Amino acid sequence: MSARRTLAAIAVGVLAAVSIGLPAGPARAEDCTIPVFRYRHGIVSLIEHGATVNVRVEVADTERAREVGLMCRRALDPDAGMLFVFEDVTREPFWMKNTLIPLSIAFLDTRWHAVGIFDMRVAPNPFDPPPGDIWGPSRPYQYALEVNQGFFKVHGLDDRAQFRFTPSEPAKP
Repeated sequence: MSARRTLAAIAVGVLAAVSIGLPAGPARAEDCTIPVFRYRHGIVSLIEHGATVNVRVEVADTERAREVGLMCRRALDPDAGMLFVFEDVTREPFWMKNTLIPLSIAFLDTRWHAVGIFDMRVAPNPFDPPPGDIWGPSRPYQYALEVNQGFFKVHGLDDRAQFRFTPSEPAKP
């Protein structure tokens, strides 16, 4: 084998070995693209102290939609959020992989009572593989509502708030 071919083979081997260790997904914010899903929509109403606050939500009710969540979004309307719906109760934690905006999350049990509310900061490098910071309640939950960070505090809502979901579209059979 010629020296040129030997060097080329070594270069290809080194590049292959290095690429194996690279994290999946984008390396920079400008490389992040929002996956396309057809989300169902609805309204989550939060009621506390006689006041009601409505949040327009996209519903992540499949495994893939829950995995993607609010990844790569650069902004979230002040009255918007994402509702994660699990088939069964879970203790699965959340993290901020590929998430570019700070969020607050409320974990809700099967009766729509909050079992934990947390502020989730954007990771120093959100494109590093998880886990970085992880958030999860000490009790099982079936739903999770993500909104802009500080939303619950701004509206005076805590774990005593009542949560109600109204779908904008009927559920698919």
